[in-house]
Amino acid sequence: MKDSEKLSIKNNILKIEITKIGAELCSITNQNGQEFIWQADPDVWGSHAPVLFPIIGALKKNKFYYQGKKYSVPKHGFIRHNKNLIVTDHKESSITFQYKYDKKTLKDYPFEFEFNLTFSLDNNSLNVNHEIINHGANPMFFSLGGHPAFKCPLQENENYNDYFLKFEKKEDSIRHLINNQGLQNGKTQDFFNNTDMLPLKHDLFKDDALIFKDLKSKEISLNHITKGKILTISYKDFDYVGVWAKTNGDFVCIEPWLGITDHEDTDGNFETKEGILKLDAKRSFNARYSISIDF
Repeated sequence: MKDSEKLSIKNNILKIEITKIGAELCSITNQNGQEFIWQADPDVWGSHAPVLFPIIGALKKNKFYYQGKKYSVPKHGFIRHNKNLIVTDHKESSITFQYKYDKKTLKDYPFEFEFNLTFSLDNNSLNVNHEIINHGANPMFFSLGGHPAFKCPLQENENYNDYFLKFEKKEDSIRHLINNQGLQNGKTQDFFNNTDMLPLKHDLFKDDALIFKDLKSKEISLNHITKGKILTISYKDFDYVGVWAKTNGDFVCIEPWLGITDHEDTDGNFETKEGILKLDAKRSFNARYSISIDF
C-alpha cells in the first residue's frame, strides 16, 4: 500500500507507521532506525500487514450463505485495501481506525457491525486491539485476524536461513494443508515433533501457508542464530496460527487468527463455518495481539 497516506505514533523507543488505506501496519523502527516490517515490494508481495475481517482466507466460490441468501466478500475480508476507514482518535502513542456498516456493506455482509482498530505503544511493545460491536437486533457472525509481515533478514549481509522461529512451548502439532484455491483440502502433514524451533528457509512455503489449529504456544519469536531474539508476537486471544511467506520474499508472516479459510467441501453456511465467531445483538467483542521489539 505504498500510495497510501501514512499516519504515525511514537514513544521514546519505537516509531510506528500505519497506512490510512486499510489501516495496515507498515513500519516499526527502533531508535537506531532499524526497520522490522516488510516494505511491500509489489514484485514479490505488495502488502505489509493486512487486517482480516470478517473472513480469513478464501470463501469457496467466493460466496457464503446466511439465512438462505447468498453474499460475497473478498479474500481476507473488506478492511484490507479499504479507503473508507476513518480515524476517530490520534494521540502521540496511539491511534484508532473505525469502519461501520452502511446500506452498501449490508448487501455483501448482512450485519450491522462497527469495527474499531487501535494501535498503541507500551514501552517496546505495540498493542493491536480489535473491537467489534454488533449494533443489530440479531446475532452477527465473523472471523478476525492479523497478517503482519516481518522483515527477514534484517540486514543485507545476512541470509534468510540465519533466522528461526522460537515457540513459547514445545509443539507436536500437525499442519493443515490447502489446495491451489486457498481452501482446506482435509489433508494434514506431520510437522512438529516435540520442538519449539522452526528454522526458516524459503522452500518451507512452497505449498503455501503453514496452518496450525492446536498450538500450545501463545507467543512466537523471530530469532537470529547468533544475535538472538529480534521480536516476539503474543496472541493469547487467538486460536489459530498461520505462518507464511512468498518463496522469493525476504519476510515471514506470523498470523494470529480467530477463524480460518473455507473447506473445499463446505456447504457455505456462514453460521456453521469453521472457526466462525458469534456475537449477540448489542454486544461487543475484543481481541488483541502484541508485537514486542527485543533488538
